[in-house]
Amino acid sequence: MSSDLPKKAAVVIIGGGVVGCSVAYHLGLRGTQDVLLLERKRLTCGTTWHAAGLVGQLRATKNLTRLAQYSADLYERLEAETGQATGFARTGAISIATDSERMEELLRDAAVARSFGIKAARLSPQEVRDRWPVVSIDDIVGAIHLPSDGQVSPVDVTRALAEGARLRGATIRENIKVTDVLTRNGRVAGVMTDQGAIESEIVVNCGGIWAREIGRLCGVDVPLHASEHFYVITEPIDDLPKELPTLREPGSCLYFKREAGGQLLVGFFEPVARPWGMNGIPEDFAFDELGENWPHLEPWLAKAAERIPALDSVGIRQFFNGPESFTPDDRFLLGEAPELAGFFVAAGFNSIGVGTGGGAGKALADWIVDGSPTMELTDVDLRRMMPFQTNARYLHDRTVESLGLLYAMHWPYRQFQSARGARRSPLHDRLADQGACFGELAGWERANWFAPRGVRPEYAYSYGRQNWFDHSAEEHRAVREAVGLFDQTSFGKLLVQGPDAETALQRICAADMNVAPGRVVYTQWLNERGGIESDLTVTRLDDEHYLIVTAPACQVRDHAWLKRQIPSVARAEVVDVTSAWAVLGIMGPRSRALLETLTPDDLSNAGFPFASSREIDLGYARVRATRITYVGELGWELYIPMEFAQGVYDVIVEAGEPFGLRHAGYHALNSLRIEKGYRHWGHDVTSGDTPLEAGLSFAVAFDKGVDFIGREALLRQKKTALERRLVTFALDDPEPLLHHDEPIWRNGECKGNLTSGMFGHTLGRSIGLGYVEHAEGVDRDFIDAGQWEIEVADRLVPAKATLRPLYDPKNERIRA
Repeated sequence: MSSDLPKKAAVVIIGGGVVGCSVAYHLGLRGTQDVLLLERKRLTCGTTWHAAGLVGQLRATKNLTRLAQYSADLYERLEAETGQATGFARTGAISIATDSERMEELLRDAAVARSFGIKAARLSPQEVRDRWPVVSIDDIVGAIHLPSDGQVSPVDVTRALAEGARLRGATIRENIKVTDVLTRNGRVAGVMTDQGAIESEIVVNCGGIWAREIGRLCGVDVPLHASEHFYVITEPIDDLPKELPTLREPGSCLYFKREAGGQLLVGFFEPVARPWGMNGIPEDFAFDELGENWPHLEPWLAKAAERIPALDSVGIRQFFNGPESFTPDDRFLLGEAPELAGFFVAAGFNSIGVGTGGGAGKALADWIVDGSPTMELTDVDLRRMMPFQTNARYLHDRTVESLGLLYAMHWPYRQFQSARGARRSPLHDRLADQGACFGELAGWERANWFAPRGVRPEYAYSYGRQNWFDHSAEEHRAVREAVGLFDQTSFGKLLVQGPDAETALQRICAADMNVAPGRVVYTQWLNERGGIESDLTVTRLDDEHYLIVTAPACQVRDHAWLKRQIPSVARAEVVDVTSAWAVLGIMGPRSRALLETLTPDDLSNAGFPFASSREIDLGYARVRATRITYVGELGWELYIPMEFAQGVYDVIVEAGEPFGLRHAGYHALNSLRIEKGYRHWGHDVTSGDTPLEAGLSFAVAFDKGVDFIGREALLRQKKTALERRLVTFALDDPEPLLHHDEPIWRNGECKGNLTSGMFGHTLGRSIGLGYVEHAEGVDRDFIDAGQWEIEVADRLVPAKATLRPLYDPKNERIRA
């Protein structure tokens, strides 16, 4: 070992790009001085050095936008703090639209931006030219201007972060390669380098394009893949203004940025990308370029010249091609690994590493120091990923598409086209025969809607009523009026078993788990702040066995949370049994009548009450029938051993016609649950929301005699007026459609954003759920006294607001 290389550190960071240096800097701000950052070659040598340096602020969610806003604010003040220039300037950014659909997307984005505190203004074509004199505006419909967006020198800002980290006690060592990650008893224990071992209880993987390989050293899945990413820099352009905002033309996959000396950087997010590094990354790879590929860029260069005609008369000074890492869902990876305690990841930034690096570094440093996230980070939490998603072939095939999606239309309900078919229910082919149009979630192929005979089961995207709207409406009505069949096999299923199972779950669950076998309990898992870590059902199978059912995307997250919350001395274990059972949801007022023709078991209200579960005979199988609903109607979820699933499905479908049975997809499931006001974890409830704010206090057993996780925080919150509440909205106008994030207005003041939205076919109008915030408290009087509007693409639409469900508020139908 090198004589000056520490043998021990409180935190070891692997990777010296902008994100790794940001984590080191922010750990120093939090008082963690014994930080060691190791870089295999030189700082910034992987991806950071060749980044374009754009600092955009508007992101997919409010909290991710907060991270980007923080990055801009940090970069603006960092030079004064460290003495190291960053090159940061708030140049602003303009995004242009050449058709009405893209303009609607931009207007929706602008409305969200303003609700998040970002200035955003609509521009006419002439106003675009006023700011960009060399741009052609003949086909421009309009644009959006964000004046506070910025640009920065990626290398300089990384050096500034590194200097700031050193000033607070961090040690940074270059030319040291991590060769292994050391573990002990399910926890990280340090790293092995080419110069010796270093002990540490916290290791942070900021390895960029190497992050997946670093994770594999210790059995941690880090699903990302490198892709070639291109830009060109022109010769100087005459009369190019010295100060220009970043110009984006997403419809042509282009962005333009002024460089020093009147040069122009033209960047590309082409729809068919070129994955790189399939056979590994060369050992000596550092400040390398990947080589020119003019034929690949030719169509996009032609589009660039159409937008900036001056490009036809200037030469290209540099053709740049370098690797950037992309994830399967185009969102970065942040947080503690579910497989290994103390091992953290910050990687896979999908070309926004510089723009988000400051905020991401702060968020991860806070997580490390405080032991849990201090803000809601669901969208980027590493635990959303499934183990199969580190499969090299899968990542390669998805990366072909994922780069281009950053500038593609972000249509409502848009589905990935690549790397499909990874996980399939045993009923997949039967559903396809019924006309299923499949979407993907956590790798599962799920029927989103069903096309009638003669209609192609394919999406035709728009911001209006898409081609499946009427078909899904029929499915929705069938569930309300007769009976619908849902394939819910994708649900995550966890079995908790052992003599201490009840004791462990009583501490983890907010509801009371001391129930009789055969009872189903709807509950939340809370963090110490009272925030909702998961929203799920728990069925007591017998004295020592509980079945937990959760959302598909929460399978890994909830498994990891559960294992870490059960004390090591407890006689209880957790087994993921997701693949053991198929699940059919038979829902609607005629569901009982249908199922009674297929089983000798008593399904009456007295014999099989709501929230009960037991095994019944059905067809030739023995299945677990659970009377529960996520659609607001009488119904059962049938848990069927995988090998019996097709047979059970066949007998149900054969018997269903006289009862009006209709196959139904997840779009109908979503419209049904929103009408009923049922919450969806990850949208309506997250780790930043409490059950009291979410209207779920009925599911909290304060008096069960157990000090469950989060109880004290909820008791404190109960003593004060709730400053935010989840509210249901129904638009007065039946024409506009709601999706999510639309701003909520009360008496001319923005009070929040929708978390979910969809057209409610029973109610005949769009329904949304969203949090309303008011410092003096949000209660029924506050709701009733307000004039409410929802902003939809720059238009304010009057709406009715209520704290109660709009459909069946007394739950009479589900208990029929």
